[in-house]
Amino acid sequence: MAELISTFIFFFAVIDPIGSVPVFIAVTNGMTSSERNKTAIKAVLVSFVVLLFFILVGEIILNGIEVPLPAFQIAGGVVLFLFALTMIFGDGKPEDEIKSVKDPNEVAIFPMAMPSIASPGAMLAAVILTKNAQNSIFEQFQTSLVMSLVLFIVLVLLLLSNKVQNIIGSSGASIISRVMGLILTAVAANNIIMGIKESFDLL
Repeated sequence: MAELISTFIFFFAVIDPIGSVPVFIAVTNGMTSSERNKTAIKAVLVSFVVLLFFILVGEIILNGIEVPLPAFQIAGGVVLFLFALTMIFGDGKPEDEIKSVKDPNEVAIFPMAMPSIASPGAMLAAVILTKNAQNSIFEQFQTSLVMSLVLFIVLVLLLLSNKVQNIIGSSGASIISRVMGLILTAVAANNIIMGIKESFDLL
């Protein structure tokens, strides 16, 4: 149970459901309630497919290009750490991604599905948390369920985005995003340490 909770916190940090709400509100401005709901559902479904793809074949792809998983774990940890720093010290997830909007008709895919929900950090987490050498098929299935739970929370928050925004406000979303970034730095550091230990057989 403790490991499942840890996995949930990891995915919650890298996906950042609350941080996606201001992005969604901004990019769906002017849409009808029905259009907003369809956009939310499409964004979450696309994110699920992308992350499930990385769970199923991410490690296979790495093996195909002869990149050992510990090396990917170290690189992923570095990327996660840098990503977390942008969440803590940068403009913040909402402002940064709202600026990147170009095509209002495709907001469900960009920037909502990628990079807001299925972020680079989430893709890396999907691979790292389902290593074939350390996790059985059942454990990987459990990880997939935990990821699905986080995505379901994203969907609920997006469908209730106006109410959520009124409750926490833009400053509240920014604070929560930075807290998630701080948690993510610790997770990233641990990934780097574990990758180095595995690379040099220090476990």
